[in-house]
Amino acid sequence: MFLLYNIAVYLVGFLLKIIALFNKKIDLFVYGRKNIFKELTEHFSAKDKIIWFHCASLGEFEQGRPIIEYLKQSNPEFSNHKILVTFFSPSGFEVRKNYKHADLVTYLPLDTKANAKRFIELVNPQLAIFVKYEFWPNILNELKSKNINTILVSGIFRNNQAFFKWYGTWMKKSLQTFSHFFVQNEASLQLLNRINLHNVSICGDTRFDRVFEITKQDNHVDFIEDFSAQKHVLVAGSTWKKDEEMLIEYINNHASNNEKFIIAPHMIDPKSIANLKNKITKQTALFSSTDKSIQAQVLIIDSIGLLTKLYSTAQVAYVGGGFGAGIHNILEPATFGIPIVIGPNHSKFKEAKDLINLGACHVIHSSIEFNSILKSIFDNQSKRDKKGEIAKNYVENNTGATKQIMSYIFKTINDDA
Repeated sequence: MFLLYNIAVYLVGFLLKIIALFNKKIDLFVYGRKNIFKELTEHFSAKDKIIWFHCASLGEFEQGRPIIEYLKQSNPEFSNHKILVTFFSPSGFEVRKNYKHADLVTYLPLDTKANAKRFIELVNPQLAIFVKYEFWPNILNELKSKNINTILVSGIFRNNQAFFKWYGTWMKKSLQTFSHFFVQNEASLQLLNRINLHNVSICGDTRFDRVFEITKQDNHVDFIEDFSAQKHVLVAGSTWKKDEEMLIEYINNHASNNEKFIIAPHMIDPKSIANLKNKITKQTALFSSTDKSIQAQVLIIDSIGLLTKLYSTAQVAYVGGGFGAGIHNILEPATFGIPIVIGPNHSKFKEAKDLINLGACHVIHSSIEFNSILKSIFDNQSKRDKKGEIAKNYVENNTGATKQIMSYIFKTINDDA
């Protein structure tokens, strides 16, 4: 099976180069990897002490971010260490390629034996930190052969993964390369124990620490407070086509003059933004516009990096993605103490299931349900406040994962010193 895996990686790499000629996202995936080894050589030397974080995409980065910032901002003993962040997907890299707390942000090379060997030789990290998942056998084997401490943080495992099936023996060997697993829940611990992996700790999800810290920062955004003043405000974050269809139907046909809407679409290219704006019949403004009016009922955010701040102005949050591959981050609105509405595809997200069970998050399957739930929340301040308080308390009660992981990192680094 391992031989077939290596053959498949080479074939995929070849096919992606062809597909890249016709697909912009795949082109970013392929082109971004052309200069990885040159970048590593330019940024790092053999004497550098490097802590390497690998994230599949943007969501995983947000889970690794509290640890990076704890290292860089709060611990002078790590001032001489350098931080490398790698991404697998273009969507994560493109948003965070200029992240100020990393000495280099780049792509992870395709997991061939040759790439793995060269990558680890150039980086030679003192510690490798994989966030949530992504298990690349050749890279993990190379880390193991060099006796490099490798940990997984905010990990979550499910019974249907290959590691726990009869045909997944070769993949289990990849897990055996980890020095320690920090997992989110008891179920993950039990699954790892079942395949004789006991170097496991339950510490929860570092995203709780990240979103809790957001509430302590300055969340002021020019124009937004004036736009939102004295109105019921829905902030819809990371919306896709199906999400936007429901929002448009409600705004055009059911919204009262006392309600305002801030929509932050997942796709912010000019064509997508124009298409969304043209379908809304109420007065609509773009955030980037120099002549936007506070009298508009709808504000479309056509810039990145604002969403977490925008949730602080909302009475209700709609988090997109639930009619597609899966919902985006619902902890960001939860930490500000507001009720949340999502689509049906949320089964892979523990925090969503928890908040639904607690009554702070509502699942909708249609425009009719969306209209009904949104009206009921807008029209009942007592209900809004109660649901919001539940959401806020849920976040605060689940913080602390970062400190637990940092204790392990301190010990590991000091033992290696």
